[in-house]
Amino acid sequence: MRWSGLAIRDAVTLERWRLNEKDELLLYRAKTGNPVYVPLPKHVADSLRSSPSGPKPNPRYFFWSGNGSPKSVVGDWQRSFRRLFELSNIQHEDGRPKRCHPHMLRDTFAVEMLLAGVPLEQVSMLLGHKSVKITEKHYAPWVKARQEQLAASVRKAWELVPVGQNQPVPKRAAVTAQEARVS
Repeated sequence: MRWSGLAIRDAVTLERWRLNEKDELLLYRAKTGNPVYVPLPKHVADSLRSSPSGPKPNPRYFFWSGNGSPKSVVGDWQRSFRRLFELSNIQHEDGRPKRCHPHMLRDTFAVEMLLAGVPLEQVSMLLGHKSVKITEKHYAPWVKARQEQLAASVRKAWELVPVGQNQPVPKRAAVTAQEARVS
């Protein structure tokens, strides 16, 4: 999930044939049916290939025995993750326990792609979203290009009013000393 952006249902029902010899994982999101290949780091691909497929191995799947419904196996894995996060004792900077969930791994994948400058449209495809608007709604603050454009706009505004020069302040923007203390 961390390296592929898969949602938990797609990850736990992942079939072994989807990992090719080039360490690329064929993502085929159940929700959208959009096929996309995503490269995995070598150590992740090797770990997948060498791992038994759960407590009751099934040669077809990485993480599922093939018994029961996908919904029940997702519930089992969610409980396992919950317990893992509890044992990990992950905390906020102030020491409060941090509420963690498996979807955070998918979020990490998306945010790291965006911070690396991968276009929002491509991240949307990798996540299997039906629309780029869904991706934008959840991950817009991390779009590197957008942040760079905002910073450039602020810097450009500084050029229009050189620092240290007395420029007339529009009447509506003028703030009295008393108003400044209040705000």
